[in-house]
Amino acid sequence: MAAPDIPRNTQWHEAYPAPMSKVDALPRQELLRWLREGKQAGRDFVLVDVRRNDFEGGTIRGSLNLPCQSLYPTRPALYTLLKSGGVENVIWYCGSCGGRGPRAAAWFADYLVEKRDSTMKSMILEGGIKGWAAAGPEYTELMDEYDASVWAKS
Repeated sequence: MAAPDIPRNTQWHEAYPAPMSKVDALPRQELLRWLREGKQAGRDFVLVDVRRNDFEGGTIRGSLNLPCQSLYPTRPALYTLLKSGGVENVIWYCGSCGGRGPRAAAWFADYLVEKRDSTMKSMILEGGIKGWAAAGPEYTELMDEYDASVWAKS
């Protein structure tokens, strides 16, 4: 599926349908607990970092980088991969989870509704990567390519 033409002065996401689903937020403390209990991203759940141009400063260990701008047309392939892997929880995040993360999570939740799949859950990481990085060393030690100087500017 080719990306639709986007008129000038239009936000990229306006080329796609507005998401209909409401998604839950997973508190970062809960994700930290999962990781400390030995649950592994990519096996027990999937973390998706939807940042594109601002993908710097590090990411939560085990995350996939799937920029939100490319998500909508790739939902069927992503769903097939996740379903075949037995994934039950997909956690999406962006900078602060105020725009792209919730949009991506809701688009994916809409697709789960289309597929009548009630076994997989799509949610956002409360506070996004900025909240994670600001929460202290117990969080940042679980980041790959962590760069404190990037977060000092935030």
